[in-house]
Amino acid sequence: MKLTILGGGGFRVPLVYGALLGDRGEGRVTEVVLHDLDAGRLSAVTRVLAEQAARVADAPTVTATTDLDEALRGADFVFSAIRVGGLQGRADDERVALAEGVLGQETVGAGGIAYGLRTVPVAVEIARRVARLAPDAWVINFTNPAGLVTEAMSRHLGDRVIGICDSPVGLGRRIARVLGANPKEAWIDYVGLNHLGWVRGLYVAGRDELPRLLADPDLLGSFEEGKLFGADWLRSLGAIPNEYLHYYYFNREAVRAYQQAERTRGAFLRDQQAGFYEQVGRSDGSALEIWDRTRAEREATYMAENRETAGAGERDADDLSGGYEKVALALMRAIARDERTTLILNVRNRTTLSVLDSEAVIEVPCLVDANGAHPVAVDPLPDHATGLVCAVKAVEREVLAAAESGSRATAAKAFALHPLVDSVNVARRLVEGYTAVHPGLAYLR
Repeated sequence: MKLTILGGGGFRVPLVYGALLGDRGEGRVTEVVLHDLDAGRLSAVTRVLAEQAARVADAPTVTATTDLDEALRGADFVFSAIRVGGLQGRADDERVALAEGVLGQETVGAGGIAYGLRTVPVAVEIARRVARLAPDAWVINFTNPAGLVTEAMSRHLGDRVIGICDSPVGLGRRIARVLGANPKEAWIDYVGLNHLGWVRGLYVAGRDELPRLLADPDLLGSFEEGKLFGADWLRSLGAIPNEYLHYYYFNREAVRAYQQAERTRGAFLRDQQAGFYEQVGRSDGSALEIWDRTRAEREATYMAENRETAGAGERDADDLSGGYEKVALALMRAIARDERTTLILNVRNRTTLSVLDSEAVIEVPCLVDANGAHPVAVDPLPDHATGLVCAVKAVEREVLAAAESGSRATAAKAFALHPLVDSVNVARRLVEGYTAVHPGLAYLR
């Protein structure tokens, strides 16, 4: 079975390949094709993968190419993990937004909109090529903003594109661990959009254990989200939010922390990863060891400004092991082998949430089998969550409309309608600022 990874020179690709190395049995991936526009990054990542495979019998073969059509032909699965504009683009997204006093995070607020406007046209072209060159392939989208990009691609691939994220999985795992439950035996009632969802229940043997967690301040304060949001706020919500909701609930504090930071997250990752690729390129030593050291630093500093604002301290060691590659492998196995499972995924709504139309991509538990991912019926969202979900989905739709039409006015409308952008004038200045630094936004007129 052939797996094509778009963005194959990306830093996290070894996580995916590592998961494949542990997979055995019929229907497993035997061929991996890495595609990237940067041949140097491809070379570095290929070296890491070669070391990973050195002691594994029958490891999937790895080839690399800068030719997209060559990479796609004959693919059974396509992992899309591209970053349009690179990490310099992410750093610019943060800088332009923070100069206007608003959030520039890569998936939330102004930064997420700018990233989406750059990425959607590229993702749509990829979807069209997949439909033409590999019509039977399943596309698993890692590319952020994951929900928005998945929805853009679904207009050309239908249900054959599925978005994934490790945030809901990590959240459910942490809640189960605190409650003394096995995450594999728990049903997580999670619903929302990508990076905008809530755990409303965690069921073990048919019993909801979340009320027990919410009633115990010590338990609430013992894991990442409890430290991040505070026990009182979680009890007020009656749910456990995805960590990215910290940017909404504590926006002023988050913006101030990012403004005061020595470097933004994007700038840190830009410099760190540039160092990684440079070091691998000039070293005859172990590329895998260099990658391991770099990854450990990357994971330990994840959402550091938010945790500092909340006084949450350092991340727990159990939260530093990644996770999205495990979701990807489980999804692929379920489809390829009809190994039915339940995963929290980004899929078209159909009739799951009545406040959104059937084509809207949402993030909910899905039953997955050989025919793809099928969203599970969920209870309606509470009013406070409905308001946020509908507002952000409306923004995503304006981003899609701007990407399709090239309308500068529509792009400005997308910024202005976002809950974390507080002025139409700010929105217009954001458009001016982003188009000035991003060649990829030259299509806006």
